[in-house]
Amino acid sequence: MEVQYFKDYSPALDRDMECKVYGHGGRPVLFIPCQNGRFFDFENFHMDSVWAPWIDSGRVMVFAIDTLDEETWSNKGGDPGWRIWRHEQWMRYITDEMVPFIKYIVNERNGRDSYPGIIVFGCSLGATHAATLFFRRPDLFDGLLALSGIYTADYGFDGFMNDLVYHNSPIHFLPNMALDHPYIRMYNERKAIICVGQGPWEIPDSTRQLQQIMESRGIHMWVDYWGFDCAHDWSWWYKQVTYFVPYILE
Repeated sequence: MEVQYFKDYSPALDRDMECKVYGHGGRPVLFIPCQNGRFFDFENFHMDSVWAPWIDSGRVMVFAIDTLDEETWSNKGGDPGWRIWRHEQWMRYITDEMVPFIKYIVNERNGRDSYPGIIVFGCSLGATHAATLFFRRPDLFDGLLALSGIYTADYGFDGFMNDLVYHNSPIHFLPNMALDHPYIRMYNERKAIICVGQGPWEIPDSTRQLQQIMESRGIHMWVDYWGFDCAHDWSWWYKQVTYFVPYILE
């Protein structure tokens, strides 16, 4: 498996950001680590081995990035207005800096001037961020695999609400999306999966609430509930990736 490491200054964040790229060609996958996670978690937690059949065959290239959760969602003692402002800077880092970088690398490797949209993938809080990116920017992200996420910003901001929190909380902003909004058509044209277990440490009620909201807006998405033995843990996320990725890529 080809692996590349990059470290570059981010204007959006005013700091250096690191990432790793796994693979030599194919569709781009953006991996958002779990809460407080780092870019190397994709490898350290052996998710690279689970994705290896598709990476090694040239079907996907995975771009693993850093979170800023320790400054934002996890920093419960900090000012919530500043924390969500910092989180929004991280979101702009992804959309304004990582997306063009991904496009450049994928076009270079695939030998063409166009590329398919990015599949965004995450587990736990990584799934929360992944889903928010997909719902906010379906023009950039044309696939979603969100495993064991929580889809309300209440998890990180404990009831604090302003415009930025609202726009980072799908359970809050999706109910107000007009039924004729062009994003709804875009969601329905893409392959998106939200999955959660019903076992230890899982919070399926958040997924159920999101599913009800999507149904009320006419958003059709594969929402899957695994059994009461399915825990909030890497071993189950490995099984879910193996199960769902063939559908995403078909």
